[in-house]
Amino acid sequence: MQAQVISSEPKEINISIKETDVGILYIIQHELLKESKIDFAGVIVKHPLTNECWMKVNSNAKPLDEIKNAAESAIKLANEFKQLFNSKIQVN
Repeated sequence: MQAQVISSEPKEINISIKETDVGILYIIQHELLKESKIDFAGVIVKHPLTNECWMKVNSNAKPLDEIKNAAESAIKLANEFKQLFNSKIQVN
C-alpha cells in the first residue's frame, strides 16, 4: 500500500492510496463517521485499472490524527472479530 497526501489544510485532507483494497478504506471511513468531530469522510475508486483510491476527510480536529485513530479502532475491531471466530470454530 502506498499513500500520498494530495492536499492538506487544517481541517481537510485529501489522500491518494495505491495498491489497496477499497474495503479496508470503507471500514476506516465507517469508523471516522462514528465520531462527532468528522464533518465528511469519503472514499472513491479513482479508476479500477490503476488500483488507486482517494480519501477525503473534513474534521473539526486534525484530520490526519482522526484517520490514524479510525485505523487503530478498525484494527482493534478486526482483532476482536478474529478472536470470536477462533473461539467458535475449531480448526482440524
